[in-house]
Amino acid sequence: MEIRVPTKRVEPFRAPKRHLGEIDAESAARLLTAAADIALVIDSKGVIRDVALGSEELLRDGCASWVGQRWIDTVAADSRNKIEDMLRDAPGAAAQPWRQVNHPVARSGEIPIRYSAVHIGTSGKIVAIGRDLRALAALQQRLVETQQTMEREYARLRHAETRYRLLFQISSEAVLIIDAATNRIVESNPAASKLLGRAARRLTGRNFHELFDGEGQRKIQAFIAALKTGGQAEDVIVRLDDAKVDLLVGASLFRQENTSNILIRLSPTAANASAWMKSRSSLFDVVQRLPDGFVVTDPERRILTANAAFIELTQLATEEQLRGELVDRWIGRHPIDMSVLSKNLKERGEIRNFSTVVRGEYGSAEDVEVSAVSVTSGEQPCLGMTLRRVARRPDTAINGRRALPRSVEQLTELVGRVPLKELVRESTDMIERLCIEAALELTDDNRASAAEMLGLSRQGLYSKLRRHGMGDLDGDRDE
Repeated sequence: MEIRVPTKRVEPFRAPKRHLGEIDAESAARLLTAAADIALVIDSKGVIRDVALGSEELLRDGCASWVGQRWIDTVAADSRNKIEDMLRDAPGAAAQPWRQVNHPVARSGEIPIRYSAVHIGTSGKIVAIGRDLRALAALQQRLVETQQTMEREYARLRHAETRYRLLFQISSEAVLIIDAATNRIVESNPAASKLLGRAARRLTGRNFHELFDGEGQRKIQAFIAALKTGGQAEDVIVRLDDAKVDLLVGASLFRQENTSNILIRLSPTAANASAWMKSRSSLFDVVQRLPDGFVVTDPERRILTANAAFIELTQLATEEQLRGELVDRWIGRHPIDMSVLSKNLKERGEIRNFSTVVRGEYGSAEDVEVSAVSVTSGEQPCLGMTLRRVARRPDTAINGRRALPRSVEQLTELVGRVPLKELVRESTDMIERLCIEAALELTDDNRASAAEMLGLSRQGLYSKLRRHGMGDLDGDRDE
């Protein structure tokens, strides 16, 4: 492959005899070695008589062994005519153009070298000054590969954009894209233009909430604020400003490059009412038939609704007996359990596999794992919880007391069910340490809550922590 090198206009010395006339052979040799990657001294018959290398890599490639060989025999077949031209033109040319030739070598395949041949003296000798082009070739190859990669990526993006444009334009659902920062419409599809009764060019740049009446504008502003805050929001029904048409509005937040946009979906409520009610009815039926307990409460943990499995866990007969009651009445092996769960829900928004107990009205106790989520968007914020039964290990009673656990897992099950003092009397310091560790784990390292769960004062818990060398007492959490 011919490596492209920019051609430069040659400007020779103006007075070489005056300034360089004192240079001897040794100095000239040093100059050539410093100025070129390789310099060859070639006699009138084209045989290489001496080689100067300015690169260790060329030395490792065996270029020094060319001495005694004809220059034309050291190059590849496609470069032989260039060598012939340089040998023929050197005696009569003041400055030859640079020519690239390729030298085959065993170590690295081929070496591309750019030569210029200069005739010296009266004996017919020629000095060929060469520059190794491998670094430039590697750079050009990387440039070509990078360009090809960019072209492939650009083609992929162009095809993806074409598909998006096609789907966007032919979609039967009315869709708008608005800028999340300004709430202005960036783009609309034909279905949206038809539904809203406005051409796309009249919609672009307009503030989205201005399309609706006064009440609708307030709903849309609250809807978008909830979407930006929580990443999702319940669909809202609003009325167009200049038409007595109600629309169901849904939205999704997405990022494009460095900006946030909102994808708005619009549909007439009449077309969606039956499907929406059918979907809600199906969802309600599924929740009611779940084998795991499901309960929804308000932010103060008062029950709003529950499924049949949860009613069964509480040993009650109907949902009406639960509604309005604190869920703490049935959930928790200790009063602190629901406080810990509620606190973590406020901080994180969701809880998974929280181990606790459901206590029935008539004394039953079921080990359960609670997964919960806090829903802050919508007209009525609420908490949703699912309760999955966990098989309990059989307990062995001795003289009316629980036997000492045979494993760490069995020990942690007793925390909060048996007073700590009784455990300490029946066990060793190791058991006391494990109980404290379990309490800290259940309360997410909240030592004030752990002390309450264990029936200790905070000072008493700190004393035991010091005795067992547990935790950083200076950086504890009491929240």
